[in-house]
Amino acid sequence: MAEAIYALCALTSGTCAILLLRKWRRTRERLLLWSGLCFAGLAANNALLYVDIVLVPTVDLSVPRGLIALAAMITLVFGLVWESR
Repeated sequence: MAEAIYALCALTSGTCAILLLRKWRRTRERLLLWSGLCFAGLAANNALLYVDIVLVPTVDLSVPRGLIALAAMITLVFGLVWESR
């Protein structure tokens, strides 16, 4: 059951990223870009979590997952700060 939830989280984050980036492409609202990039990073993080736990449980991918999640959050925080000016 947990494997299905990991996959669904990756799909949900990826879908959110696609929808945000499609809307950004139409409106050029920059906050949508930053949010879409953040969700793309979170989707990559969730996909890597699935790979880490389900596909190759003998390999520890926690450091790359953490770095991807950190980069995604930094992207969103940078966008929020940049757009508040």
